[in-house]
Amino acid sequence: MLRIILVLSLVLTGRFVFSQSISGSWYGKADVVVQGMYNNYLTELVLKQRGSEVEGVFGYYFKDSYQSFFVRGTYNKDTRAVRIRNLPMLFYRSNSTSNGPECMMDFEGTLRVSKVKSSMNGSFLTIEKYKYTCPEMRVSFTMDVATKNLDSMLSSSIVGKKFWMPQREDVVVSTAAPAAGNPTPNVATVAAPAKITDSAIDYNERNLLAQFTRRKIVYTKDLEITSDSIRISLYDNGEIDGDTVTVFLNGKPVVAHQELTARAMNIYLTLDNSKDVNEISLFAENLGKVPPNTALMVVTDGVSRFEVFLSSTFTQNATVRIKKRISRH
Repeated sequence: MLRIILVLSLVLTGRFVFSQSISGSWYGKADVVVQGMYNNYLTELVLKQRGSEVEGVFGYYFKDSYQSFFVRGTYNKDTRAVRIRNLPMLFYRSNSTSNGPECMMDFEGTLRVSKVKSSMNGSFLTIEKYKYTCPEMRVSFTMDVATKNLDSMLSSSIVGKKFWMPQREDVVVSTAAPAAGNPTPNVATVAAPAKITDSAIDYNERNLLAQFTRRKIVYTKDLEITSDSIRISLYDNGEIDGDTVTVFLNGKPVVAHQELTARAMNIYLTLDNSKDVNEISLFAENLGKVPPNTALMVVTDGVSRFEVFLSSTFTQNATVRIKKRISRH
């Protein structure tokens, strides 16, 4: 009898401890606390907890714009308090989402766990000086219990459907064949290409392919997706130190000379269905201030979401292989 009680105690304790983790996908709606104002932000958090520290991706959809950021924060298991600092939120009265002002805000919330659901209630707050310009936004996050291995993010919510709309600063790349007489593949660049700094090699369009082929391909992960197109979001997941990259699809550059920051660089890719496997490679143009050149790549196909941590150097290209999942129905 005593043994049974001990076993049950251990099982219940294990379940209780597990339930206190904030790792997972969270979704919710943030409302601006201003009388007569009904602007809201559809929000999502994908977090991984390691002890008292958390990291992951925060994203929100406001009016016609989706933005996402790599974030770090803290979690106090005793008080269940979560804090994530310096989140750039578009000003709630912005007329334009493409170049509107941003409010730097902190998220402070508290984890609540019940038999029915896990929630995280809190607010986005700015510093006292700007509290009237950038008022408090209250939010209640709910954990997506259907999430497995953080591979699904708000698949049934409005956010999950809307974030596929490319924004002005995003890059859309298709695998259409180049026009006759123009055998050179098109290389897309975001509006203001970053300058290459601290680089040992001058990467111009002529030698970019040559330099890429000289480096060793290192396969980091194999992914199975359900769609013919994907969205890739790239962040500098380490110290923001000026890492600059070019992204290759099947050995051809699709986005060149881009600096990685905490703000996502989004690329929309149409995959080549004539290939069994498509390869996406990260080519390091420099190593930043802290080698190697590291990035968090988030791949979304509209149904599933995958996180891959990549590390490239002057001798190797970090590469992800993507295969179309065969439907059994």
